Amino acid sequence: MILDTLPDPAIAGQGCPPRTRVQIDLILLAIEALELGGSEAILSFAEELDLKEIIKNRVNLWRMRSSSPMRRANIRRPLTIMEAKALVVIACYIARRLTVVIRQMLMIYQQMNDKQIPLEQNLRLSNYLERFRAHFKSRMNARRSGVLALTSDEKLDELAINLLEKLLFCTGTAGMQRFWISLFDGEVE
Repeated sequence: MILDTLPDPAIAGQGCPPRTRVQIDLILLAIEALELGGSEAILSFAEELDLKEIIKNRVNLWRMRSSSPMRRANIRRPLTIMEAKALVVIACYIARRLTVVIRQMLMIYQQMNDKQIPLEQNLRLSNYLERFRAHFKSRMNARRSGVLALTSDEKLDELAINLLEKLLFCTGTAGMQRFWISLFDGEVE
């Protein structure tokens, strides 16, 4: 099975640490901002990759993502290692499919940043950043300390670009495994 390519982290308990749950949710949020119908793509990849037993339907996916402590509708249920693996595999497969778009957006961002041109000047990048901010503000709990640090549009744009870089990281050689291991950086005993 494809999930066996990701090593089991040496962490206490069966659930993922809060930081890991947040990072997975943010990566999926970036995918949704990149691609209209991103949640549909997640569900279709779950079927295509034979992960339907883990990600059964839209409600099941919502429950998994709501395990993120930053979520407005936070469900105090653990995200199992198997569920986290499934979400990471799907995110990496979608990122691979969007590699060209991600590279182009990061190049455009770099060029505009170097020339000190406002990001709103590029329609594609501006749309991505706008959708990311809208998704983030509508889904995250503004009273959480992690969200309070991201109240300005500039901070959210910075996060959105950082997530694009992480998505590009996922597309590289052994990117899925490297991204998976990075999620538990500092969490492993």
